[in-house]
Amino acid sequence: RLALLGLAVLAIISGGGLAFAALGNGQTPVNVFWALGSLLGINLILLISWLLGLVFAGEHSASLGRLWLWLSDKFARDTKAAQLAPALLLVLQRQKLNRWALGTLVNGLWLLAMLSALTLMLLLMATRRYGFVWETTILSADVFVSATRALGVVPGWLGFSGPTEAMIRASTDTAYSSEAVRQAWAVWLVGVLVVYGVLPRLLLAAFCRWRWIRGRNALRLDLTLPGYSQLRERLMPSSERLGVNDVAPEQLHNVHAGQTDLDTEGALIVAIELDDQHPWPPKLPTTIKDAGILDSRESRQKLLEQMTRFPPARLAIACDPRRSPDRGSLALIGELAR
Repeated sequence: RLALLGLAVLAIISGGGLAFAALGNGQTPVNVFWALGSLLGINLILLISWLLGLVFAGEHSASLGRLWLWLSDKFARDTKAAQLAPALLLVLQRQKLNRWALGTLVNGLWLLAMLSALTLMLLLMATRRYGFVWETTILSADVFVSATRALGVVPGWLGFSGPTEAMIRASTDTAYSSEAVRQAWAVWLVGVLVVYGVLPRLLLAAFCRWRWIRGRNALRLDLTLPGYSQLRERLMPSSERLGVNDVAPEQLHNVHAGQTDLDTEGALIVAIELDDQHPWPPKLPTTIKDAGILDSRESRQKLLEQMTRFPPARLAIACDPRRSPDRGSLALIGELAR
């Protein structure tokens, strides 16, 4: 966040510098085409290069993206924070989302710079008196008339009027510039900056943001990569040493046959936590009933309730001697024997 804040401040200052360089201090007339080149030249060149890189280079790395990584490393408070930005870009690159993330960053910062330039230019025009001229040595006036009209077509659709042909031809010398001519050139310059500077960056930033949000919602980590196998074992180990949960009692359960006043009948056989390697139940005569395998709390409670209502005359309990006996199994055997 500190890196993004630093880039935003840099974009605002740069945009203000572009506007001040284009208009100057008002002591000398403003060459409209030099001012236009100062405001839009670098922006349009970098915009075209970004579009070409997006189409042909694919997974390119923008200069502002590298600057963001450098600032993130400088502003990081510890080593872990410094590794977050490169790790994030690596994950996004695997999912082909880095182009949209960096596109949102690049176009958003340029949009901020263009808005800063537009704001400062309006403030300068509102507080200073500027005269606008065009100059040439080898070109004719018709070239500048055609260029001015061509650049003003799209801004004219949005309500930004431009100078007439007579105004354009009369703007070779500020001595012939009236108040209407200066205002016409000012509106034309603002309209050209909005249409060719602000709107393209706004649309591209919105488009990249939409693609970024769409891809981020569908982002899934590929856990089959080698790097995640070690991380998975650390975060979700296959085995874990728990230690002793309960301290062993001084005396274990003593199993004694219980007495009941109810009528007992038949025999019952039950197994405790047998695995699939042992076939169950064995072949039994019709006088012996099978109570199944007790492998859950619900099955144990259900059998105890049935034996309370219908106690068998004899009970056989099967268990695996290879398994370590625990106090829970001993307690269950004691409950069944009562």
